[in-house]
Amino acid sequence: MPRALRCGILAPFPGDSFVTRSMGRPGGWRPRCVRMPPGAGAAKNQQGAQTETMTRVLVVYYSQTGQLHRILQALVAPLEAADGVEVDYQPLAPQRPWPFPWTLLRFLDVFPECVYQDPPPLQPLSADADRGYDLVVLGYTVWFLSPAPPVTAFLQSAEGRRLLRDTPVVTVVACRNMWLSAQAAVQEHLAAAGARLSDHVSFVDQGSSLATFFTTPRWMFTGRKDRWLGVFPRAGVAESEITERAPRLGRALAEAVAAGRVDGCAPVLDGLGAVHVDEGLIASERIGMRSFRIWGRLVRRAGPPGSAARKPVLAVYLVFLVLMIATVVPVTLVLRRLLQPLLAPRLRRMRAELEAPSGSARHRLEETQR
Repeated sequence: MPRALRCGILAPFPGDSFVTRSMGRPGGWRPRCVRMPPGAGAAKNQQGAQTETMTRVLVVYYSQTGQLHRILQALVAPLEAADGVEVDYQPLAPQRPWPFPWTLLRFLDVFPECVYQDPPPLQPLSADADRGYDLVVLGYTVWFLSPAPPVTAFLQSAEGRRLLRDTPVVTVVACRNMWLSAQAAVQEHLAAAGARLSDHVSFVDQGSSLATFFTTPRWMFTGRKDRWLGVFPRAGVAESEITERAPRLGRALAEAVAAGRVDGCAPVLDGLGAVHVDEGLIASERIGMRSFRIWGRLVRRAGPPGSAARKPVLAVYLVFLVLMIATVVPVTLVLRRLLQPLLAPRLRRMRAELEAPSGSARHRLEETQR
């Protein structure tokens, strides 16, 4: 195969962490597994205090539209209903909130800081790291193939790392359809904090990539997510994903918590279809992230966020982005179809790595449908 095709379709670009590392344990990192009974985390930071048996769960998230909040509530509801489990919510609030709906220029202006993970100042956290938690559920959305900035800020903060240290974490993402780069970045931050990734769950928007290419921007820039023109579905994650799939995963998580199996040493949501990687989007996401890094560097050199000096560069980038979507993405899809017989085995291996630790297998679904 020509080197250009290898580099453009399968070979990793510099810095493409979701390709050069295993998504299950980035950078070869392995958690330090110490199996503890339920409630052990509640007393791990209370020297000299009597050990408590209450299992404490912290839900950390940033939800600009409210959709992710609904997903997390549905997923955590079985834990809240369980005896001996206490659930705390920690919404992340930037000191300078972003608008919703967005304006196009304001939206483009945030992408360099998203891609380079510059942490915005957050409002003080209400969660007390000294209490100790047995499990953290970390919910995030994807902005420009990266974690939403408030989540990045939490993961990089000293207080956030204190909350995460030596604690099992379940990550939950809600996005249009591409989350590999964002999850790789989240996992690197978790590793740096000394957290132990237990599971990952993904929720993606309903409809095809072509449909969401129109419905997602419409929602972002107008706030409307209803069916459109009698052709396009509602924007966002399907209602059944929120009302049926999230609680099903939540029941399995609650059972694992009750049994003391959530320790970050092995997934507890495997076999339940927790994630799904679309092989057809792997190359497109890598090309997109490479583009974001190059243009993000140019925009940052032009001036700080909100400056007039950025606007001409952003205008040029917008033209480039439209042309890339209209040309490069279709060409990539055509090449992938032509090379499918040669690429299929490697894509399957990559998909298995990228879906770790929870995977896309569904052989345990009957356990949670009773």
